[in-house]
Amino acid sequence: MLPESGGVVLLCGDLSSGKTTLVQTFVRSLGIDSCVTSPTFSLQHCYEDTVFHYDIYSKGVEHFISLGLLEELERDGYHFVEWADDKLAKLLQECGLITLLIEIEKSIEGSRHYRVSSYA
Repeated sequence: MLPESGGVVLLCGDLSSGKTTLVQTFVRSLGIDSCVTSPTFSLQHCYEDTVFHYDIYSKGVEHFISLGLLEELERDGYHFVEWADDKLAKLLQECGLITLLIEIEKSIEGSRHYRVSSYA
């Protein structure tokens, strides 16, 4: 669904739903040997020059935009944004960025259900 050069992946789900775990698995699948953690307080983590990981939970979309991080999403590579919302999805769509939305739901039993949509 995303081109080989990358794109933006918006990750939505409750606390402990597995957003960061999904990024960890993706980074490992690329053969990158980095410790992947949630960028909750730093806002952005970079893994080599291939994977960029953002967390906008504490500051929101407006803060993300005000810091100029929207332009970061235009760089080649895979950009994972935790706690994205409809406002960001619409904005990225208007900018013409290839975007994938992954909604993660955790069941009572602990399994995960993934709903994947794409915006072009």
